[in-house]
Amino acid sequence: MQLSYYPGCTLKTDAKNFEKSALAVLEHLGVSVDELADWYCCGVCFSQTRDNLMQQIAPVRTLVKAKESGNRQLLALCTMCYNTLKRSIEFIKDDAEKMETIHQFMDLETTQFYGNEVDVVDILTLIKQIGLEKLKNSIVKTDAGLKIASYYGCMLLRPKEIAIDSPDDPVIMEEILASAGCENVYFPFRTECCGSYQIVNEPEIVKDRTRKIVGSAVKNGADLMVMLCPLCYFNLDEIQQDIQKEDKSFQTIPVLYITQLLALLMGLKPDIHDFSLHSIDPRPVLKMKGLL
Repeated sequence: MQLSYYPGCTLKTDAKNFEKSALAVLEHLGVSVDELADWYCCGVCFSQTRDNLMQQIAPVRTLVKAKESGNRQLLALCTMCYNTLKRSIEFIKDDAEKMETIHQFMDLETTQFYGNEVDVVDILTLIKQIGLEKLKNSIVKTDAGLKIASYYGCMLLRPKEIAIDSPDDPVIMEEILASAGCENVYFPFRTECCGSYQIVNEPEIVKDRTRKIVGSAVKNGADLMVMLCPLCYFNLDEIQQDIQKEDKSFQTIPVLYITQLLALLMGLKPDIHDFSLHSIDPRPVLKMKGLL
């Protein structure tokens, strides 16, 4: 299987361990990804107004490059990038006037994008396409006995037009982890928003969210939390330290990208993980479970 890959900005900086582990997992599963030779920031947040055409130029420009790559599928690892690119397709695909106006601003692109030439895909859906049986057969560390809390957040499940699973009761991460030999821990806050960019202006909101989300995972017996969104990762990893400074009774839990966990279970080289990027060090738990 071969598809194009859009990394976005964060995976080249603060989330390098996400990119490295994800690409290693896909290679191990026989998937070849070609990073787009020319790509742009997606804009991060999808516009909340129907007439904001300017904010669609960046994601549509990237979708034009994806079309020119010749691959039907475009992998977006970052959930915010996935959400923005997917919603941009929905924004223009049935509106010829919007489409034409946006293309008038893209003076460097000669290719027209009509909205149905590229399928933006997330890594969870891609792994299911590859096959859970194939994933299961790739796992070499089958006796770790890990109890995992999967955190979905917002961007893969909302709005419903681009959701990869049920917005209310998703199971795709749990299915993947069960195939990898993990025990799933269900907790009430797995689809709650982490507070997102409120960390900049209203950090107390994010602290409150982190306390509830992490506390719920810990209360239900999880060894680790896994997720896909770099911003959720920052809020639920970094902010745990701030909470613990204020409340010594607060119990922390290590946070991993799900691709890091899968790579460990596959026995792939550990240097792709860069655990120095983690605020809550996962290595004690991973060593205890025989994964390091």
